[in-house]
Amino acid sequence: MSQLKDKVAIVTGAASGIGLACAQRYAAEGATVIGMDRNMSSDWSSVEAQAPANRFHQVDVTDGEAQRAVVADTLSEFGTIDILLTAAGLGDGGPVGMLDEEVWDRVIDVNLKGTFLSIKAVLDAMMAQRSGSIITIASVEGLNGTEGGSVYNASKGGVVLLSKNVAIDYGRMGIRCNAICPGFIDTPMLNGVMDLMPELKTDVIRETKVGRLGKPEEIAGAAYFLASDDSSYVTGHTLVVDGGYTAGHSHGIVQMMGLV
Repeated sequence: MSQLKDKVAIVTGAASGIGLACAQRYAAEGATVIGMDRNMSSDWSSVEAQAPANRFHQVDVTDGEAQRAVVADTLSEFGTIDILLTAAGLGDGGPVGMLDEEVWDRVIDVNLKGTFLSIKAVLDAMMAQRSGSIITIASVEGLNGTEGGSVYNASKGGVVLLSKNVAIDYGRMGIRCNAICPGFIDTPMLNGVMDLMPELKTDVIRETKVGRLGKPEEIAGAAYFLASDDSSYVTGHTLVVDGGYTAGHSHGIVQMMGLV
């Protein structure tokens, strides 16, 4: 029997990519899943098919009042919120000197402030029940700088440290908080960038030690672990799931030695 049976999970950024894959995995493992995204989802039917109670709300995560309303409705119907996964995110950037202030504000608002608002919305319920698992989706670009990344990197680095602080502040109340840092995952957001710069995709795959982009389902596997009791002693952790991208640099030496 799945460890998520009878659990209630809220997933932001649930319309596509990593958020949708995590919602699908949670539903498959028996959880009731409440999805939020500013975009409607044509694929949410795959989550609803798991159980009639699974539902989707069109919400922008920068709208704290709207998020609180979803939380209130969830608590009214189900009485608990056991899992929060924050996958809502926006990709944009450029060198600081070339970056418009409006772009900076929007990326920080969605990626960092949106994560803050999601966590804040569920904390009272989790404190009252003295339990909960919060999983944030950050990025390897929040751990190491990336050329031209500026605001995206800053926002995801903020998510990493915000997650650690939530773990510190609320651990004694039974609430765990961990960040997942995906590498380069085959999602609509990444493909939008890669389509503009195909040479970037080639370089990223070369530097990813398993030699391919990741799959959203591979992040969902990590998200399941962090939501389950198997990770009951894991909090304040940053789990890198990147196919070895951040392990170090490749310069073709082992190929020259005939290893590959």
